[in-house]
Amino acid sequence: MDAKRLAKLAMLTTAALIIFTFEAQIPAPTPIPGIKLGLANIITVYAAFTMTGYEAVLILLCRIVLGSLFTGTAVSMLYSLGGGALCIIATIILAKVLGPGQMWVASVCGAICHNLGQLIVAALIMGTAAVFVYLPPLMISAVITGAFTGFAAQYLANRLRRG
Repeated sequence: MDAKRLAKLAMLTTAALIIFTFEAQIPAPTPIPGIKLGLANIITVYAAFTMTGYEAVLILLCRIVLGSLFTGTAVSMLYSLGGGALCIIATIILAKVLGPGQMWVASVCGAICHNLGQLIVAALIMGTAAVFVYLPPLMISAVITGAFTGFAAQYLANRLRRG
């Protein structure tokens, strides 16, 4: 990996971490656990479409680990890793299938997978499938927030492409 590529990875990781840390300070918009904008995923979607899958995974992992150290607990890291793993897999696969103008589609699917991953982790930690009662509102939230972050990632890609 050359220095220019490494610098881009570092800048995107830093941007995602700053966004994540800032968003962690915003009170939850609803009493339903797990609903938030997920603005740091703008960087994740952008990376999945413009970089290699490996690089996108590195950015996500660094953001999750460092973000959890700065703002959360070990348990919150488990939720983030579970959701992030399913999200990045779906996003990378869709990035290979969809055109660059359809980042929002991959972002919506990634948000849905992220919420599913977090619910799976919650069910394992709590030892009950009762947490899946949150599935319907989380899916609605995922479609809305995923579309927003996907369109934002598309805007970012267009702006950076133009120089």
